Amino acid sequence: MKNKFLNLVFVMLVTFCLNAESQLKQDDSQRNILSRDNLKFLEGLARDVVDSSRIYPGQIISSDFGPNSTGGVLIRPGGRSCYPSFWIRDYAMSLESGFISSEEQKHMLILTASTQCDQPWITQGGSMIPFGAIADHICIDDKKPIYFPGTYSYVAQGNKVFGMVPPYDDQFFFIHMAYYYVTSAEDPYFLINEINGIRLIDRLEFSFRVPPSRQNNHIVYTTGEFRGVDFGFRDVIEITGDLCFTSILKYRAAKELSEMYDLLKDSAKADKYRLIAEKIRRAIPDLFLDQRGMLVASTGKSRQPDVWGTALAVYLNILNENNSQMACRTLADAYEKGTLSYKGNIRHILTSDDFNDTTAWETSMAKKDTYQNGAYWGTPTGWVCYSIAKADLALAQKLANEYIDDLRENDFRKGPSFGAPYECFHSSGNRQNPVYMTTVTCPYIVFKLKNSVLMNPMGK
Repeated sequence: MKNKFLNLVFVMLVTFCLNAESQLKQDDSQRNILSRDNLKFLEGLARDVVDSSRIYPGQIISSDFGPNSTGGVLIRPGGRSCYPSFWIRDYAMSLESGFISSEEQKHMLILTASTQCDQPWITQGGSMIPFGAIADHICIDDKKPIYFPGTYSYVAQGNKVFGMVPPYDDQFFFIHMAYYYVTSAEDPYFLINEINGIRLIDRLEFSFRVPPSRQNNHIVYTTGEFRGVDFGFRDVIEITGDLCFTSILKYRAAKELSEMYDLLKDSAKADKYRLIAEKIRRAIPDLFLDQRGMLVASTGKSRQPDVWGTALAVYLNILNENNSQMACRTLADAYEKGTLSYKGNIRHILTSDDFNDTTAWETSMAKKDTYQNGAYWGTPTGWVCYSIAKADLALAQKLANEYIDDLRENDFRKGPSFGAPYECFHSSGNRQNPVYMTTVTCPYIVFKLKNSVLMNPMGK
């Protein structure tokens, strides 16, 4: 009799556990953009891509360059033959993945700070490198800073093609590097450490002031005559006027500077940067919001609705509730209409917003439907999925699963003939730069932090 009772209790416990597990999985699918299995897969893939992107001291990754002579690990934009230098923005955009150690972060932060421009100069091509400018990328063998896209030559860098001044975004990514290091490593007093005779916190302020900004609202702007690239993921596109994406990055950088000054017990400086961030936050919708809730890239040339900028603004909670809802609904509708994505990867501009039949952006060095002028990228997929989930979770789940399905199918770990994650690709079959880091790290960061959107529907 006792054994029968124990068996009955055991069966009831097993049934309860199975039902609980089933309910958990059901709740998971009802709340989360990505399932646990898909998130685990993405975590492993992102970790392996970051590892493939490491350049160890003394390591040679290209016959065109010498070994890594910087004295520490560097992380380039991807594995295999992808971009054989240290790019500041790709690295900074991948930090929150959690796959980069504090020791590695500290080395790359010091290297970046030590190559900051301490004396303005004019390049052979007639471009100017202002005081406080941060390199676009740094050569691994001689540690030379290359402030402009399009070259690995210190001497030949800088011409009007890629702007009269270095890209604006790297200044703010430098601040993000410092912020993430001092907060994650719990090392706030590293901010007062001197690098080439200048305190790191002072270097961060110099950097913050490099991009030209409006005096009334601190929005970053540029002109056709003295243009700077707004964001390196579209450095072959000509964008002028007030700049939305760069100003979003500046907003985040101002908030990070305020927090770092709080750590240093400097309340005056902390309040100063909090006020700047608030002024930018208020100005962004007034300047850039269109009637559909999309943020346009600029107020000048290439003044077109910007998918990446809109989704990032939603993710960083810059827009108020009404504007955020309108933006999220527009992105969800675009996904349903097929104008937003391909295999879970995202265009810079909706196909319905192309400038004309021959180009996506108004002015581009890339042909239509290639690279930054109409190809599809995984880098912003997390921001876009998060935005769509606030309007329609089922659509966001579908988009996220398409993204994961392509990564699973073309996973570079299967062998040399496989290359996912790619930098970008198009339905025509063109795929560019295999084993590309931000294609997986940026979405992973979002899914890791914001997966359960319905627990907090407005992302606050």
